[in-house]
Order: sequence, then C-alpha cells, then structure tokens
Amino acid sequence: MIRLGREGRAPSAIGMTLRDQYGVPDVDLVVGKSVTHILEEHDLLPPIPEDLMGLMRQSLAIQEHLAEHPKDAHNRRALQLTESKIRRLVKYYLREGVLPSGWRYSRETVKLMVR
Repeated sequence: MIRLGREGRAPSAIGMTLRDQYGVPDVDLVVGKSVTHILEEHDLLPPIPEDLMGLMRQSLAIQEHLAEHPKDAHNRRALQLTESKIRRLVKYYLREGVLPSGWRYSRETVKLMVR
C-alpha cells in the first residue's frame, strides 16, 4: 500500500488495485484502518483531497466548454451546481483541518492547480 502511495496513486486507486490484483475486499477489515489513514501516517496524502480535486477538474472542463459555447445554459447551470459542491466540500475540509485555514476556491486558482 505504501509503495503504491509513493508511486503517486490516489487512495481509491490503491483500494481498487488491492481488490483486483491481491484479492483484498476491504482494506479496513484487513488492516483496521482506511487507506487514507495509512497514507496519512506515512505523509503520502496529496495536499488536496481526491474528491475535491475531481470536482475541480470537472469544473475546469465545464469552464473550457463554456468558453467555446457561451450560450449553453444547461452547462452553465451544471457549473453552478459543481461550484456549489466544491464550496460545501471546502467548508467541510476547512472545519476538519484537512485544508489550510486560508485556502479559498476560485476559478483562476483551479486553472493553475489542476493543470
């Protein structure tokens, strides 16, 4: 697990690898800890949680689509909903201490962070 974490794999990818290649149905049942907790103990967690990074990638893809198709009202609404999810998740991670206290979401920083 630690070797996979050092390779830069996300916690969900590590869990799927353990399930598919090694026959471990649930890491928590075998080890007593989640993959995230094990990676956190060895300082291998990415600075931004995986679910938040996925939402930011989705937001960036929608923004790029809207740059080419500015009248696409459905995707404009999808961007609003995605950014709402991001803001709620950031609020949670700030409260739990996962993100640094001054961390803020903005469209400009997403373009720099995701690329």
